[in-house]
Amino acid sequence: MTFYFTGIRSLPKLWKSNSYLGLSSSNFYLSLFLKDCYGIRNQEKWFSVKTMSAQNTKALNLLIAKARCVRKLDEGSNKQVSADSSHMFAAGAAKKRSQMNPSSKAPVLPPVKNIIQLPTKPLNSEEWDKLKEEFKEKANFENWIILQMVKSHSSLDVAKSVLAWVATKNNGIVGYDLLVKYLYLCVFHKQTSEIIDVYEIMKARYKRLESGAYTLLMRGLMYTDRWREALLLLEDLKKVMIPSKKNYDDCIQGALFHQDVNVAWNLYQELLSHDIVPMLETLKAFFDFGKDMKDDQYSNKLHNILLYLRNNQLYPGESFAHSIKTWFESVPGEQWKGQFITIQQSGQCLGCGKTVESIHLSSEEYEFLKEKIMRDVIDGGDQYKKTTPQELKRFQNFVKYRPPFDVVIDGLNVAKMFPKARESQVLLNVVSHLAKQNLQVLVLGRKHMLTQNSRWRRVEMEKMQKQASFFFADNISEDDPFLLYATLHSGNHCKFITKDLMRDHKACLPDAKTQRLFFKWQQGHQLAIVSKHPGAKITFQHILSYDTVVQTTGDSWHIPYDDDLVERYSYEVPTKWLCLHRKT
Repeated sequence: MTFYFTGIRSLPKLWKSNSYLGLSSSNFYLSLFLKDCYGIRNQEKWFSVKTMSAQNTKALNLLIAKARCVRKLDEGSNKQVSADSSHMFAAGAAKKRSQMNPSSKAPVLPPVKNIIQLPTKPLNSEEWDKLKEEFKEKANFENWIILQMVKSHSSLDVAKSVLAWVATKNNGIVGYDLLVKYLYLCVFHKQTSEIIDVYEIMKARYKRLESGAYTLLMRGLMYTDRWREALLLLEDLKKVMIPSKKNYDDCIQGALFHQDVNVAWNLYQELLSHDIVPMLETLKAFFDFGKDMKDDQYSNKLHNILLYLRNNQLYPGESFAHSIKTWFESVPGEQWKGQFITIQQSGQCLGCGKTVESIHLSSEEYEFLKEKIMRDVIDGGDQYKKTTPQELKRFQNFVKYRPPFDVVIDGLNVAKMFPKARESQVLLNVVSHLAKQNLQVLVLGRKHMLTQNSRWRRVEMEKMQKQASFFFADNISEDDPFLLYATLHSGNHCKFITKDLMRDHKACLPDAKTQRLFFKWQQGHQLAIVSKHPGAKITFQHILSYDTVVQTTGDSWHIPYDDDLVERYSYEVPTKWLCLHRKT
């Protein structure tokens, strides 16, 4: 598309305008793979059970004392970590693990390309012609050069000189793509008069624009006295697509900037109705707007935003947390006090002394999650790509007729903790450590582990099989569904050991509520081994006793937030908290 380049003010001049808010910077692995669990003769068995008769009184007593045994495991792991040791889901833990195990190969850097030195002042037509000749290998030099300007945020007067040069060569016609890139620079540099000029040209010549142009125009117009026209552009965009969260953010923040709070709330509700997760900057803007405001209706809406963060397991950043604290403390007559704190391992807040919510699921939550996992991951998942219904059924029978387990181990995953160590010895150390605590242990393995070789010694395997129950799956089988099945089937006390973070299985769950319950259960049940070398004493990272979500008791709020200096992966949770409570 092209148009005549006649509507923009004289190109050599760079107009200034009032500034406005700117842009943001741009296992139990068990695939029970036996040919037959029953009646196998003259064949190697692919599972083994810790020796125990049905009348074994000692065994029955151990099962009756299960809660005590598991408590010993938890207490033992807590004693072995210092107060400042992080759990495996703590923000920044994954990065620390990667730094402890750096890649042996240096990263391969891409070859350095011939980079043009962009002009720092406007060029005339002859100078642009000369520069184009130097880069004649570029098929579309005009688009390429202004794209480089966009990437480096060149000044508007230099970009204008490109457009003037193009217009001179093409009888005043400038291509649509060039104009949109120029519009980006106008918005970046907050030159509202230029934004309005480009808007007028586009409005006159085009009935519809592509989404990128709509986005730039909305962002640019929202902080001018013509901001309501940005809302009309949003309506135009809705005729062809659902606007993005950034589109809504621009319009909501613009409405708040112009003191039209009703428009802002209506747009927020519209955004939620599309199941779009709002930008945290959008939510922060509502708190900033409400400072010093005594309005119960507005306060209730902000409380609902906090509950939205809770229900969707979202965490504010440091700046947003400060805005929340400022708003609470500013509400006339409410007497709120905020503190930035950490939570003790016991779950007690160091600010107000209250204990935050437990990580452990209620019996109702546990049964709900168990049913969902069985249906959507075990029965309805994709595990049959690497196993068969028959194998799954045999495994279910194997677990059904065993006493409940206290710990389920992803055998191959644990055995490979130390690449240079013998795998059977590593696994033996872990199994022996747990067996000494009189815990019922199930190890999920693969059939190849029974074959004598340098990595797997038969004598060590036999020693383990006297200390724990084993199930050996086919070598190609998928393990995680069986790990989940055995752990959930054994009851809410059962823990599991694997380095796998189960993100794929969490993604199989149908809704945010179930995914949140799964992550909560995982944090309270997954043990991580922290021994640093083979043969070292087996220690575990402590398991969180509390749930890292926004929570309230009415007269207090506890809000976990992201530390700006810590890189948190999506499967990690913050370690910093904002405590808010009413002054007494």
